[in-house]
Amino acid sequence: MQYPHLNSVRILVAGDVMLDRYWFGEVNRISPEAPVPVVHVKNQEERLGGASNVARNTAALGAHTGLLGVVGKDEGGNAIERMLTDSNIESYLNRDPSISTIIKLRVIGRQQQLLRVDFESPPTASVLREKMAQFQALLPKYDVIVLSDYAKGSMVNVAEMISIAKKAGKTVLVDPKGDDFSRYAGATVLTPNKSELRTVVGSWNSEQELTEKAQQLRARLNLDALLLTRSEEGMTLYSEKTTIHTPAVTREVYDVSGAGDTVIATLAVMLGSGMSIADAVIVANRAGGIVVGKLGTATVTREELFGSE
Repeated sequence: MQYPHLNSVRILVAGDVMLDRYWFGEVNRISPEAPVPVVHVKNQEERLGGASNVARNTAALGAHTGLLGVVGKDEGGNAIERMLTDSNIESYLNRDPSISTIIKLRVIGRQQQLLRVDFESPPTASVLREKMAQFQALLPKYDVIVLSDYAKGSMVNVAEMISIAKKAGKTVLVDPKGDDFSRYAGATVLTPNKSELRTVVGSWNSEQELTEKAQQLRARLNLDALLLTRSEEGMTLYSEKTTIHTPAVTREVYDVSGAGDTVIATLAVMLGSGMSIADAVIVANRAGGIVVGKLGTATVTREELFGSE
């Protein structure tokens, strides 16, 4: 089944923009300097990460996509700009000359991640004010807003962004971080994973207790729905009238990095196309199952989701 109408979906992604770098190499010996493997780098790749990976996923499904965020005025920011152009993503990046672009460098040997090195610094207040004004100006152009919070500093105004977007009649999806979800109150859908939810509501000893805690949180935050991503256990959708569990798609898992980005991106595109949230979760679950079978932050195509008939 094809979904050509996905091309008419307009999605604005705002959040912490990152550059994912991968160094692939061979491991044949241990360093004489320390008990660590020596990686002889043979290949290097750069990919969009964080909020830009969410945008990459929505664009891969055919949605008209814009990305709002902050990067440094450096070669990392330039690399992100180039990849956004290549992915047909409208770039609304704010270049902050006083910071470095967030970079996650992963060293891979024998299909295994051996090391990750992070470079990051929070954006300045002046650039964040510019981003907020730009967010308001862009809202009329888009139908669905995805807020991708990686707790790197560019989403300090997330509560205001949600409020403004909802007043404008937009569907707002949020990928949350941290131990205080109150700043996400009023969003349409929140998509925490198990560890993120546990940080906020505490542990649970049964499915019934989990449902009670999730529903209490959903009601307290005035969310239309809370989608709990549960890794190998699949996903559970909590809404006012129902709780729906979708089992995981069984496949060999190579890499879970970026799977949450794919899930929220797919959910956003399907909701933007007019699909019910229950059906959209089924498709998003399928997308998550596909992407974990790929190495590194990856995307899913319409053909992989629906076939090419």
